[in-house]
Amino acid sequence: MAAVTVPSNPASPPGRTARPNLLDRVGIPKALSWGFLGVLIFMIGDGVESGFLSPYLISEGISKERVALLFTVYGVTASISAWFSGALSDLWGPRRVMLLGFGIWAALQVVLLGLALPAHHYWLIMVSYGLRGFGYPLFAYGFLVWVTAVTPRHRLGSAVGWFWFAFTGGLPTLGSLVASFTVPWLGTYRTLWFSLVLVVAGALIALLLVREPVGRSRLAPAGERPVATLLGSLSIVWRNPRIGTGAVVRTINTAAQFGFLVFLPVFFTDTLGFSLTDWLRLLSAMFATNIFFNLLFGLVGDRLGWQRTVAWFGGVGCAVTTLLLYYGTVASGDNFVLAMVLVSLFGATLAGYVPLSALMPSLAPDHKGQAMSALNLGAGASTFVGPAVVGLFLGPLGVQGVMWIFAGLYLASAAMTLFLTLPEPAAPPRDTTAVPARGRAESVSGPERV
Repeated sequence: MAAVTVPSNPASPPGRTARPNLLDRVGIPKALSWGFLGVLIFMIGDGVESGFLSPYLISEGISKERVALLFTVYGVTASISAWFSGALSDLWGPRRVMLLGFGIWAALQVVLLGLALPAHHYWLIMVSYGLRGFGYPLFAYGFLVWVTAVTPRHRLGSAVGWFWFAFTGGLPTLGSLVASFTVPWLGTYRTLWFSLVLVVAGALIALLLVREPVGRSRLAPAGERPVATLLGSLSIVWRNPRIGTGAVVRTINTAAQFGFLVFLPVFFTDTLGFSLTDWLRLLSAMFATNIFFNLLFGLVGDRLGWQRTVAWFGGVGCAVTTLLLYYGTVASGDNFVLAMVLVSLFGATLAGYVPLSALMPSLAPDHKGQAMSALNLGAGASTFVGPAVVGLFLGPLGVQGVMWIFAGLYLASAAMTLFLTLPEPAAPPRDTTAVPARGRAESVSGPERV
């Protein structure tokens, strides 16, 4: 086990101790604080539709298979966008990437709501909604790159944790909760317009109030060719097979989550007898639990080991809770309390994959940025793999068969995690120089840290 050595206080002059403000103490970089709020509000707007868009489109006369195809295309564009977000941030700067993502999301939402849905034109819906998938990853993951670019290493873990708190807090947790109130009040179509208002508000907060200078310019070294930067962030998937395996594990992680959004709203309302409002609140509970366990499994991973945490709590845990979610709700019907427990258990085990964010860059210590691009690629791929599984197998196998497929994928990811062994750290050179106590660096170590 190797230790990471960081200066005890690199920002403070010798002999003085800077007094951290409240934001610093909780791990939020002060210069980016408005950005975290902006991402939260943006992702609430993006997540408003997650719990009702599928049944709404079906009620408008679009078949379940076509809805699944629509969600699959959306996932493909989101996957590509997730990969590009890191490379483009290197080339253009994170702020410009965020601006591009916001522009794509807002413009295509106007086309979707103003033209495609009122005309009931399926292919226009496909183009506008499908291409809108480029929007949120560029905005959100662009900000994540900004966070990693300016946060001191000894506080980066906390800062990234706050990013995921804002991201998952909005999509779909608070987004679904907002929809549970606005759909009965405004109706589904007007709620989709309200989601645009939230996205605009969040983007303006982040883009106008964050004045930090590093994210306003390119991060890659001057003279680095754009093509080399883009290809390097993709070729690492086969240059380092463990990185490729980790990307597949990350895809499986949330494939069921995005697949569930295609068919569980209909299953819970039409088959089990829940109201749409009940379903939206169950969905909010699932991911509210997930947010809490994201923090918990980060701590567990540092103590138990990242690899073991992902394999047992993530892979095996999600396989078990996926089947419990199906068989438990079928046996109990519209029992809201039991359904709340079952969806919360799934949300908790879904967080068991959190240590992948620490494990992946550690698998390629000389190419951490490229490893994170592969992780983002896996995250984006899950947005179309899940709906694709539903589109292919829901018809012939039904809900029960699809749930078994997702459970099998989770068990496969647990097996694949066994291959994600960390490289042996090089032996550090011996340092026989005496170092005064005040200037000594702090040693930060933990299970599987490098």
